[in-house]
Amino acid sequence: MSGAPALSAARRENRALTHEAGANFSVGFRFLPKERRHAVYAAYAWCRVADDAVDEGDPAGAPARLDAWEEELDAVYGGSPASAAGVALAGSLPRFPIPKAAFQGLLAGCRQDLVKTRYATFHELLGYCDLVASTISTISLAIFGGLGNAEAEARGRDLATALQLTNVVRDVGEDVGRGRLYLPLEDLARFGVTEADLVSLRATPAAAELVRFEARRALSYFRRAEPVKELVDRECRFAVTMMGGIYADVARAVLARPLDTLRRRISLSTPGKVRAVLARLADRRFDRGED
Repeated sequence: MSGAPALSAARRENRALTHEAGANFSVGFRFLPKERRHAVYAAYAWCRVADDAVDEGDPAGAPARLDAWEEELDAVYGGSPASAAGVALAGSLPRFPIPKAAFQGLLAGCRQDLVKTRYATFHELLGYCDLVASTISTISLAIFGGLGNAEAEARGRDLATALQLTNVVRDVGEDVGRGRLYLPLEDLARFGVTEADLVSLRATPAAAELVRFEARRALSYFRRAEPVKELVDRECRFAVTMMGGIYADVARAVLARPLDTLRRRISLSTPGKVRAVLARLADRRFDRGED
């Protein structure tokens, strides 16, 4: 197929992928107007494929998979994409001119995951966040409005960092299973936790305090990011509120049960997501909790 039928099919495929793989993000996406929603689904699907190129399949084949996906990115911006994500993304670019460099930065972060499995300091981890999260902020602001506004970009980076730090703290056991440890080693030392403790998923009081510390750090970035909701286009503000709000509630869940992250990925139940939506209708803050 080509033209409109291919674009419609690609958009349906991306929507299904997003709702299946990005259940937390997709709650916020549902509140976007149609054309922006199509663009976000396409961008999410493209980034998801890049992430899966590292985490799924034979690890030895990951560099080749990323190379192939970078070639598809060139095809998207050259007008000849082949994948569902690429077709839909190319279809959205005329209205939402997302800088190609943002996707290239995300790919650089994915490549870093192939060679770097430990972060000595929080500052070093923030450099990784710039690659895999701040690039997402650029992509999002190109769709939601605010790209080119220095304050929107700064607060968007704070929100992207909050989301990534939440991923880090909710996925400790899952990441360890892949041979990666994103919690800064300086923080392990601070709380008396060893790498061996985490690799063996040892549920100690010290590990609980470490995880709580990282969850509070993520929540501090949600609070720093609050102004971004008023710096995007009006029709996107509640969607951004929900994107941040759902993840802030996940960080709160980790804070409440820190050792659960060693055993499973922390997520909100469907009733929990409904409560999150209803709560933000009354209170638009990302994080409604108290430390």
